[in-house]
Amino acid sequence: MIMWRTSDGVRLQARSGRDVTAAWGDLALAGHHLPAGTVLDGEAVITTEDGRISFEAAQARAASSPTRANRLTAQRPAHYIAFDALQLPSGDARPRPYSERRAALLSLLTELPANTPIQAASATTDRDTALTWYNTLHNNHGVEGIVANAPPPPTGPAAPEDGRRAGMQKLLMPT
Repeated sequence: MIMWRTSDGVRLQARSGRDVTAAWGDLALAGHHLPAGTVLDGEAVITTEDGRISFEAAQARAASSPTRANRLTAQRPAHYIAFDALQLPSGDARPRPYSERRAALLSLLTELPANTPIQAASATTDRDTALTWYNTLHNNHGVEGIVANAPPPPTGPAAPEDGRRAGMQKLLMPT
């Protein structure tokens, strides 16, 4: 889900391009705390009483009418897990390296109220930590997968001739 904070409000857009602001009004309300000109890429999630992520609850909310969405919001508020800052008040952030965008995202989120449902996705460069997450998050929290990013390509004579690098890969959790 893309979260657009404009000068006159917040708009939430599904990956399909559909405007889903009405179904996720609690997240749109929280997005008003972001500075105008911010665009985030993330995921809306809903957790159950035992702390597990419920894909079914998120689907039900996404497909609901505004009236039903309000009722579901009262029962189970959502969280927005931000992966990336695509635009900052200073302009388009996409050409910048991910490390800079991640730092900008974390900086933006530290300015939000303490109880905000907007939070950064967990990230690590430590292989052992990533393996622990991969091996435990599904059973303990209902996480379906992790995303692994290849390291930047080498520079100089060892660099690939076409300049390409391997992209992100989603690794599904063992079932």
